Amino acid sequence: MEAAAVEAANASRRGAPGGPRAARWWCLAAIAVLLVAARGGPQPAAAQAPDQITEDWIKKYLREEYEPEVTRQCNRLNNAEWTYETNINEDTEAALQNATLEYAAFEKEQWQNYFSRVNYTEFEDEVLIRQLDSLSVLGIPALGLTDLEELSTSTTNMTSTYSTAKICPYKKQACALNEMLSLDPGIEEIISKSRDYDELTYVWKAWRDASGKLMRENYKKYVQLNNKAAEMNGFEDMGEMWRHDYDSESLKEEMLGLWETIEPLYVELHKYVRTKLKQHYGEQLVASDGLLPAHVLGNMWAQSWGNIFDLVKPFPEGSAVNVTQSLIDQGYDALRMFKTSDDFYISLGLANNSVSYGKDAMLVRPTDREVVCHASAWDFCNGKDYRIKMCTKINMEDFVTIHHEMGHIQYFIQYKDQPYVFRKGANPGFHEAIGDTIALSVSTPKHLKEVGLLGKDYPDTEEDNINALMAMALDKVAFLPFGLLIDMWRWDVFSGNVTSDQWNEHWWYLRKTIQRIKPPVPRNEEDFDPGAKFHVPGDSQYIAYFIAHVLQFQFHKSLCEAAGQYNPNDTNSEPLHKCDIFRSIEAGNLLRKGLQLGGSTHWRDALEAITGQREYSGEPLLEYFKPLYDFLVSENTKSEGKGEVIEDKPIEEKPKGDVEESVVPAKKNEVPSNGLSSQESAVKDVKGPEETKSQEPTDQTVPIVVGCVLGALLVCILIGYVIFRRRAAKRSADIPSTTGSKALP
Repeated sequence: MEAAAVEAANASRRGAPGGPRAARWWCLAAIAVLLVAARGGPQPAAAQAPDQITEDWIKKYLREEYEPEVTRQCNRLNNAEWTYETNINEDTEAALQNATLEYAAFEKEQWQNYFSRVNYTEFEDEVLIRQLDSLSVLGIPALGLTDLEELSTSTTNMTSTYSTAKICPYKKQACALNEMLSLDPGIEEIISKSRDYDELTYVWKAWRDASGKLMRENYKKYVQLNNKAAEMNGFEDMGEMWRHDYDSESLKEEMLGLWETIEPLYVELHKYVRTKLKQHYGEQLVASDGLLPAHVLGNMWAQSWGNIFDLVKPFPEGSAVNVTQSLIDQGYDALRMFKTSDDFYISLGLANNSVSYGKDAMLVRPTDREVVCHASAWDFCNGKDYRIKMCTKINMEDFVTIHHEMGHIQYFIQYKDQPYVFRKGANPGFHEAIGDTIALSVSTPKHLKEVGLLGKDYPDTEEDNINALMAMALDKVAFLPFGLLIDMWRWDVFSGNVTSDQWNEHWWYLRKTIQRIKPPVPRNEEDFDPGAKFHVPGDSQYIAYFIAHVLQFQFHKSLCEAAGQYNPNDTNSEPLHKCDIFRSIEAGNLLRKGLQLGGSTHWRDALEAITGQREYSGEPLLEYFKPLYDFLVSENTKSEGKGEVIEDKPIEEKPKGDVEESVVPAKKNEVPSNGLSSQESAVKDVKGPEETKSQEPTDQTVPIVVGCVLGALLVCILIGYVIFRRRAAKRSADIPSTTGSKALP
């Protein structure tokens, strides 16, 4: 996730934040509106704007008044957020509420006094136009008091339902309250490790009964009010407002074009995994329709399949790259792991990141207080204070994650001299892609040997390489269709292209036609399966993860070519997956050019600075996994010859409503050579635990002011309730923090 200490500060300008702070933000935004109303509208700002705001006037205002003040506000808010997440108690929570409230009120007044009034389209300064285009979008706080309260309530209800959802164990389905399992670690532990088909079916269904199924009515209100906010910001619907951040007139088509390029690799991976799982589960797994049941892939949402590596490992006797024991044997602690990561960036000629893991950082879990452990990178908006928050464990996974987080820090440092509104990634996908790009080099045997963590005698055979590529593909390639379809579904919902009585049907239509995944039990419109994934009730956009998963390979190829580590035209060149850009000043120079731009130019300019290309491309990803692709094609062909692979069938089922053509490429509605069938497997419906039911004010009259104050009290009570519920569920909820940037979305 994009490290959103920045997201926190920019939230009201672009809309509400995603993740766990969304409900708190809306509550406080509502209070901000109440306070503005109670004070008689927006207060006089430091500089009174003229009736007609000119280009020179607004340019001077931004430079001399807005920039210093928004930097101060951002710094205060992020310090309050940091203090709360590294020391959770009532006092730090109250301080965070106050800081968030002040920031929300500040942004609302700036928008009302200046940015909503300026007609910048005829200005000459293109940089200024870009600034004002961003600042003119207030987002959710544009709603009035009543709507904000309703939106806050619906979102809080959904996130609370998700956070507190629990199920009874499979072997004791009529259990006591204290025996129930929450998502993390209880349910996820089962879904990732169990190989009992019926237990997995039960857990999969029970989780959705306890979470998404209870959200449908709240989601209807959420969609209605989000669309109203989008219209108040000049967009047709919230989907269009979300896409505005991506600087693309044809984002849907671009994403579908990328998927069309990458899909052949996914199809072969899917076919190989289907064969292996059929061998393991036998007659229990019905795959005659070419679809995989969603519950046997080691992940509650079938978004990554790494947890079933043991079932599909190409060469069981082959070795795997894992330096956990080496880190322990060599006495690594968290600080040494961070210093090793910093050395990587310095070796590229980039900035020293040491400030981020200095005395103010949190590198290990404290023993004397409660904290949010989710790994995250923080920018405190003043050009000098950057920090990492992470409960580091001494293992390879965290060693790679550290390099990823330090990528965010490097991005912060490189664009620190940009105006506030441009201190962000070129688009939301870029921030994640940078850290993931570095991680591709760090996880190679070549680099691990270079830093002394992997023995020189590591064999690095072809079998070892295929095993390593398979392990990576189960996470990165398997994720791609899921990363694409979540926002495809939401864009259709926001646009009204799919009505509420078709929501679940359309969800499974996309999952079957794009991801080739089916539910293990029958589903209908009483269910609301999208809500079982946090980012849907949590209001967190998802397409950025799809973009980042593609961009990282595009960046990696360009940097590897610059480093002289890869030449696609030289048959003697090492393959792309073996490249390590460590110590390449040339690669560092390219990276710096793109990172320094921040959000000041179109993302195509940043992409060109790093890769020389102005379009997204899936080809580098295919080049990276080429050895695995060849292996998969060969193995699948052999299995087909033995009759072990069941032929795919064409799609027969289509949703009842009109489906926008751009959602699924037109060719998929034809009969492709490896098409799908809508036929569902006859899996028994395993019974789960019992379900649990769950006027704009004017600003000139005393009664309305009193009403505003009472409304504020009501929202405060609501905040208290949310805090109570979240604290109770904090250890068990699967809620990725918006300030977090750990790679798994």
